[in-house]
Amino acid sequence: MIRINLISFLRVRKKGNSRQQVFIYLLSFIVLFLIVAVCNFLLANKVKGLKTKVDTTRLELAKYQKINKEIAAIKKKLSVLEKKVDVIMSLETRRRWPVNLMDSLTGLVVEKRMWLTSFKTKGDTINLEGVALDNQAVADFMFRLQASTLFSSVNLNTLKQEKAGTSGLKLMGFVISCDKASVPAKQKKRVKKG
Repeated sequence: MIRINLISFLRVRKKGNSRQQVFIYLLSFIVLFLIVAVCNFLLANKVKGLKTKVDTTRLELAKYQKINKEIAAIKKKLSVLEKKVDVIMSLETRRRWPVNLMDSLTGLVVEKRMWLTSFKTKGDTINLEGVALDNQAVADFMFRLQASTLFSSVNLNTLKQEKAGTSGLKLMGFVISCDKASVPAKQKKRVKKG
């Protein structure tokens, strides 16, 4: 029988396996190192890009905050100017109101049937005194006053019969009080533009 010594073959095989395992470990370590290095490089680039974005965003934010402060200052000045314009418009309306009222009243008076003898204003209340030929003329005048946009309410305070002069003509004396109508906001804006 022939004996073959296989022990040396197995020893060489074991040495080859251990070398192969060391090579595989080193290769896997190098691949893992390369993967980590690539990931680190990519993440570093991403962080760098995000930092530049944050920096540009901060610069834009500072720029817009400056613009926002300027806008706030302009809005404040505009608000002050609007208040001044409102005061001026109010003064202008108050200045022209008596003239406009007298002009409007001349159109509201019933012609050849009544006459105004007194005109008094106190705040927003206007007292009109006058004489008319009859009650119907006073009623027509009151309806015309109510239909106009100048007054919010019209009230007859007194109506009494009076004798006029030496002719003995009987006339109706009246006192009417009216409350001034407030100007609507839309109309105020229209007045401002005009």
